[in-house]
Amino acid sequence: MTLDIRQIMELIPHRQPFLLIDQITELTPGVKAVGKKCVSYNEPYFAGHFPKEPVMPGVLILEAMAQTGAVAILSMPENKGKTAYFAGINHAKFKRKVVPGDCLTLELEIIKQKGPIGIGRGCAKVNGTLAASAELTFATGSGE
Repeated sequence: MTLDIRQIMELIPHRQPFLLIDQITELTPGVKAVGKKCVSYNEPYFAGHFPKEPVMPGVLILEAMAQTGAVAILSMPENKGKTAYFAGINHAKFKRKVVPGDCLTLELEIIKQKGPIGIGRGCAKVNGTLAASAELTFATGSGE
């Protein structure tokens, strides 16, 4: 199953400039999602990070990974209309810079879930090379 930007926005509440995924290329609801983020020089954070050497902030790479995982969780019928919140980040590692022109492939697999709390293991790659990885803890809520 693939999703375009409109379908992604039907599932998660993020909007520009904070919607950090462009497409979902693979989706197994409640299990796994793979997404894409094409990084443009026009991203608002590049104005200050860093003006002479633009680098995508690591926390935003993790956020893009989390949004990809949120699509996996919120695409389940029982989570329709809910929001997935960050509850923790463990074992985050950054292996390469992400710069304008890169296309991130974001993968998040749900490895544990009990009630509204779960853990996903994710990675972000550029051309098959690992850029970042982490375990992300999430909590689903009403979204209000």
